[in-house]
Amino acid sequence: MTTLVQFNEIEKGIGLITLNRPEAANAMSIQLLTDLNECLDEVAKNREIRVVLITGSGDKAFCAGADLKERKNMNEQQVRETVRLIGSTVNRVEALPQPVIAVLNGVAFGGGLELALACDLRIASSEAKMGLTEVSLGIIPGAGGTQRLPRLIGLGKAKELIYTARRITASEALEINLINEVVEKEDLLKRATELAREIAKNAPLSLIQAKIAINKGIEVDLTTGLKIEELAYNELLYTEDRMEGLVAFQEKRQPQYVGR
Repeated sequence: MTTLVQFNEIEKGIGLITLNRPEAANAMSIQLLTDLNECLDEVAKNREIRVVLITGSGDKAFCAGADLKERKNMNEQQVRETVRLIGSTVNRVEALPQPVIAVLNGVAFGGGLELALACDLRIASSEAKMGLTEVSLGIIPGAGGTQRLPRLIGLGKAKELIYTARRITASEALEINLINEVVEKEDLLKRATELAREIAKNAPLSLIQAKIAINKGIEVDLTTGLKIEELAYNELLYTEDRMEGLVAFQEKRQPQYVGR
């Protein structure tokens, strides 16, 4: 049986996770979520992978959110458990130590957009559409959308998008800083890989600590955030990569980081 989540190291240090249910718009079935969690386990402990890309199979959908056809046959307890599974899986994407780039090759609705919001950066095809559409279905975003979207684009605009369940284009998403970049469909993976390559050339331990400092610091007051930054910085003081960076600077060459 073909796995519903595929992983490939497409270049040295750059891993690509692909949601592989194109016939169902890459919707989050229980099996896909199970496969994704197994993949995340492996990626999180793989020190050779410095940057992670996440995309969907095909060119129509990144992820259409929860598998509502599957959910229709669930009882109330099963629905609660599935919603928790989606939320915990999205949280695990955010918790990956490596920087993560969502490569939005098509629609990203509901839980699909929530998955993208848990990534560090988002690049979208010019044909992509996205939205937190849950209130049109009698529910609310349940995998972090009500929390991550306001932190990313501001309270008022987030409320507008959630309350209206509006579906927006990639260009509209770029205008409100929901995504970082829009490119033509045929150039999407190439551009995402270029960005990943630009990140991956840097010290991997520094990337990890920078992500910790940013993600943890944004949740607290400035004084506490500065302390978090100090602690993250101190983790790097006695690493081989820090010394390599200094020597490479002095020798006017590109550093060769090894993640130690």
